[in-house]
Amino acid sequence: MTATTPSRTGVRVERLPLARFTTLGVGGEAEVWFAANHAQLAEAIEAPYRVLGGGSNLVIADAGVPERVVRLTGELAGRDLEPDPALSTDTEIVTGWVGGGVPLPGLIRTLQKLGLSGLEGTVGIPAQVGGAVWMNAGTRYGEMFDGLHTVEIVTPQGTRQVTPDDLEWGYRQSGIARGEVVSRVRLRLTRSTPEAVLEKMTHADEARKGQPKMKTPGCAFKNPGGVSAGKLMDEAGLKSTRVGAAMIAPEHANFIVNLGGASAADVHALLDLARERVGVPMELEYELWPERG
Repeated sequence: MTATTPSRTGVRVERLPLARFTTLGVGGEAEVWFAANHAQLAEAIEAPYRVLGGGSNLVIADAGVPERVVRLTGELAGRDLEPDPALSTDTEIVTGWVGGGVPLPGLIRTLQKLGLSGLEGTVGIPAQVGGAVWMNAGTRYGEMFDGLHTVEIVTPQGTRQVTPDDLEWGYRQSGIARGEVVSRVRLRLTRSTPEAVLEKMTHADEARKGQPKMKTPGCAFKNPGGVSAGKLMDEAGLKSTRVGAAMIAPEHANFIVNLGGASAADVHALLDLARERVGVPMELEYELWPERG
């Protein structure tokens, strides 16, 4: 096993298989840096790096990646949901800082119990806050930018804070450049009741009933031109198509699942086959590590 790089700020550094950090469960080894504060994060990104959050929407090569892989922990996975009195009103609150390493599902459950509305449309997305903001994760019932006030972005050049108005965000994209780290955010939410928020969450969650429950990165392709990618793949007869231990889900054609022991090569083969069969240009929703030409 290759020796890991020593840290001067106390970052925990280990060489680990990345499959354990992804919802698909594939991916080779890399040097993983667990950054617990801003000083550690600054050191972690001094060399070529990638940031790995909840591991959804991601397919990592079987050989892993040569760059450092950064995960946000400690202070950067903490959350302060107390209303900022200077920015909040009787109907709307702006929270304290929520770390990019905070798991989104747990955050959504807590907001529901507090009766805070704005992000319930993201219910069920297995991401961390930073990654969910970076790709503006969401469903047809809502997306991350519905509930953002401020985004803190860290790069090797320094740290800056921006608002959604500063970014060119839209469907499944935030306008935040690849390699920029969403370290923390502040949320803008509407005061409601736990019962009302739960009702919205339940409605959004009902739409996910037809999605597979096995290991999957999520939807494979963005909807081309407003047409459902899943419908196009279903019409192409792709449901239940297998390559190795990877399969296009029988429940929903726009999901690839790991039947157990799948490789990234299996998944890439299915993606290529889907594009060939559908015959319509389809843009990946998955991020590929490393990128393919």
